[in-house]
Amino acid sequence: MHPAAGRAARARDPAANAAAAGPGCPKGGHAGRFPAAVARRLWCQGRIIRYVRDMDIVVLTTIAAFLFLLIGAAEPLAARARLPYSVILAALGVLIGAGALFFLRTDLTDALNPVAEAILGLPIRSNVFLYVFLPTLLFQVTLGMNLRRMLDDWVPILVLAVVAVVVATLSVGYALAAASALPIAACLLVGAIVSTTDPSAVVGIFRSISAPRRLARIIEGESLLNDAAAIALFGLFMGFVMLGMPDPRLGDALARFPLLIAGGVAAGWLAARVAVWIMALFGRFELAQISVSVALPYLAYIGAEQSIGASGVIAVVAAGLTLNLTGPGRLPPAAWANLREVWDLLAHWAGALIFILAALLIPRLLEEVQAGDFALIGVVILAALAARVVILFGLLPLLSLLRLSPVVERPYRVAILWGGLRGAVTLALALAVTESFRVPVEVKRVVGILATGFTLFTLIVQGTTLRWVIARLGLDRLSPINQALSNQVIAVALQTVREDVARTTENYELTHDIVRSEAKRFGERLDAAVKAAEENAEILDRDRITLGLIALAGAERDAILARIRDRTMSSNLAEQILSNADRLIEGARSGGRTGYQRAARTSVGYGRTFRAAVMLHNRLRLSRPLARMSADRFEILLSQRLILRDLGGFIDGRIRRIHGRRVAELLQELLSRRIEAVETALEALRLQYPGYAEELERRFIRRTALRLEEREYDAMREDGLIGAELHTALMQDIAQRRAACEERPRLDLAVEKAELVRGFPLFAGIDAEAQKRLSRALVTRYANAGEIVIRKDSLPRSVFFIASGAVELDSAGQSWRLGRGEMFGQMAILLQKPRRAEIRAIAPSTLLVLDEARFRRLLKRSPTLQAAVRDSARKRGIDPEALLLEGQEAA
Repeated sequence: MHPAAGRAARARDPAANAAAAGPGCPKGGHAGRFPAAVARRLWCQGRIIRYVRDMDIVVLTTIAAFLFLLIGAAEPLAARARLPYSVILAALGVLIGAGALFFLRTDLTDALNPVAEAILGLPIRSNVFLYVFLPTLLFQVTLGMNLRRMLDDWVPILVLAVVAVVVATLSVGYALAAASALPIAACLLVGAIVSTTDPSAVVGIFRSISAPRRLARIIEGESLLNDAAAIALFGLFMGFVMLGMPDPRLGDALARFPLLIAGGVAAGWLAARVAVWIMALFGRFELAQISVSVALPYLAYIGAEQSIGASGVIAVVAAGLTLNLTGPGRLPPAAWANLREVWDLLAHWAGALIFILAALLIPRLLEEVQAGDFALIGVVILAALAARVVILFGLLPLLSLLRLSPVVERPYRVAILWGGLRGAVTLALALAVTESFRVPVEVKRVVGILATGFTLFTLIVQGTTLRWVIARLGLDRLSPINQALSNQVIAVALQTVREDVARTTENYELTHDIVRSEAKRFGERLDAAVKAAEENAEILDRDRITLGLIALAGAERDAILARIRDRTMSSNLAEQILSNADRLIEGARSGGRTGYQRAARTSVGYGRTFRAAVMLHNRLRLSRPLARMSADRFEILLSQRLILRDLGGFIDGRIRRIHGRRVAELLQELLSRRIEAVETALEALRLQYPGYAEELERRFIRRTALRLEEREYDAMREDGLIGAELHTALMQDIAQRRAACEERPRLDLAVEKAELVRGFPLFAGIDAEAQKRLSRALVTRYANAGEIVIRKDSLPRSVFFIASGAVELDSAGQSWRLGRGEMFGQMAILLQKPRRAEIRAIAPSTLLVLDEARFRRLLKRSPTLQAAVRDSARKRGIDPEALLLEGQEAA
């Protein structure tokens, strides 16, 4: 008989069903040496295992389809109930699991036994969560991150994630050890299990109330590393429990922690680099590239866990971050966008399934709960909340005070505290403990109950009241400024709509009575909006400027995205350019005009990574990083200049109507300063690397022409002027030419530096061989605007030649400005006295530095340089001939 037919017959015949199950049916009790609860559990487990072996593909497919129906219904249900999505999924899973147990054990009916057995017989094991679902979720989160913006906040993210996990683990572990008879290793294991947080609820709500992006980004980054750190600690303490070590030394446990992390990072980075190389080889085969990306997190996870004994979670995070950083530059923009969309869908399904399937286990994990366990659950809840309070109200303000983290207002910290829900990862780790044969039975029981009870508390109590807490904190309401601005924006928008509707009705020659009636209704709404705008408290000019700057930065970001879609901007630099726009938005939001200007200066200045590349070039002669970053800087500045020139129309057309003429004029002035700063920085690069900017401009023109040509072919195809075959052939031709155009011209620093020395006025008259030696001796230094190049009273060791930019000398109350082609620092060397002037850059500057000995030798051979020294000495009232004679004697 076919297994399915046999099961159907047993379902119709209760007696046969009981006989097939063997003695010990839970509905009739169990005789023997086992307690009733244990007997029922063993009987159910044995029966379910037999059922799983017999389960056919039809049943599994039906259950999977039913789960996807639940996933589809959960999101609108959560929106209607105004509850977090994860809470609805967990509730559905608990109801299904509890219902299956009820119908399997009740005497009411046996008709639903096959369905209940199928649900409880699903092969849900901890490895399913950890090896199938978890890599998908972690990998998608890392792909969706703005990595460069995350790096700006790496200190608070890393401290909050790692320190929060350690504090929560220790707090829960030692509190539980004091309140129970469990060994300390098991208590710390519980602490590691419950220290993972699911930020989806609070981040989703923060986004819906327009909370600062930086705050949401820190919470997301903390959660990602939080899971990784918690699972790594779980692995450590799980090993102690299985080895029967009741009192492990914390130092021994934490000593292994860096090895787990370092091994995971190395494995993930290597796997991602190999995957990117393979994906680049596949070229135009987009589906093949996406398939490689799907394999990447699983291979990284398994390779780290099984091959080198490192953290698989860390490996997945490292692989995702590496692909996020290198993928956009190696894959076509359309392929990268489609890859991200596929991963968004996979992560949505994985996140929903992991919640439902984990929640199915809750009734079984709580089967053997005892009265005393509720007190221990209370201890875990209080200890976990206390640890969270220490982090949010102790450590986070300290980081803000040290300017390592943005200031997080108290209402937001309360929301984060109450929004620290636990979910599927916690349940999966608890399930891993209960499945282990090497963990004592009592430890398995208590760990499962405590983790499950704590998860239920966060989902039922915190999850269902989170929106109420948000409302009580006032985070769901507009600020007075935004409310006043909202009324004004509505009034301005309705006036524009009335004009557009009037033109539309004239063009279509609609019935006059209908037009008059609708115009009257619309006019009443417009009058009410204007009245509300006039009755509101006046918005301060300072606040209007802040709001205008936020809107201006948002328009800049939209323009960047439009150019990325049009492929007139390099996809390799898209994330970095978008990060600069995000800094402008956040700077304006947090610091107004000052914050906006600070972010604008950062976007054209030389950052830490650029300085590190300069150091590698100067000291180790590794020029490739500096050449790449200089070329990137060229391209970013060119793109910024084009985008900023288009923003003037946005100010005149949109901001002026809402915020008035004064604000619009001020924003135009700030925009003009930004354009001037970008032009200055770009001109400095032009002078330093002659001809390279022209090559990039030609490349931009070619890419723009290709995009316009592509639009024309698309329009002809839509109008039916050309057929599908011809359109495909034309698109393939454009794709080939675009691939050739994407190749950026190579920047050779050695050649460019030699060209710069040959064109430098002070080095004229030196023979070619001497110029070649000089170009090798000169060291390049980059200085941001406002940076001090030489401090007063410092010992003279070098002479500086200005290749681009400008500096200002302050000495004895007087100031001089020097620009391209001039030098400074030579007077102190020739006079052999400490420097009397402080010199600072007043624009992004490129300086060529020559040490004292080479400068003296060069001065002897160069009449041009001698003339420049004489001229400089006369301006300072020093006898030039005596100065040169003294310098030669010193040499």
